[in-house]
Amino acid sequence: MALSKRELFQKRRMRVRNKLRKVNAGRARLSVHRSNKNISVQLIDDVAGTTLASASSLEKDLGVVGKNNVEAAAKVGTAIAERAKAAGVEAAYFDRGGFLYHGKVKALADAAREAGLKL
Repeated sequence: MALSKRELFQKRRMRVRNKLRKVNAGRARLSVHRSNKNISVQLIDDVAGTTLASASSLEKDLGVVGKNNVEAAAKVGTAIAERAKAAGVEAAYFDRGGFLYHGKVKALADAAREAGLKL
């Protein structure tokens, strides 16, 4: 029986996350969530189980409310890099979840790298 689109996404997300956990133990995780209307990202410490910093296209101070395009993703990436530095995090591993590393997800990662976060 064929798997649904959601089941395939969940399977891909867990495959990516488990592979990254083996390689990057002890580092913070930069987790991305992309919906049809917004993009958000969290910097998570898996050892303590806490969120160190977050950024989203829903925040009014970024000026991209209601937009979900490559430019909005780049602004969110820059914001999370600045907040990560303020939280004392220099390096993290990029957890794209089940999303393909293309378009908005790639723009977010590239902007975070340009702003000084090591991914």
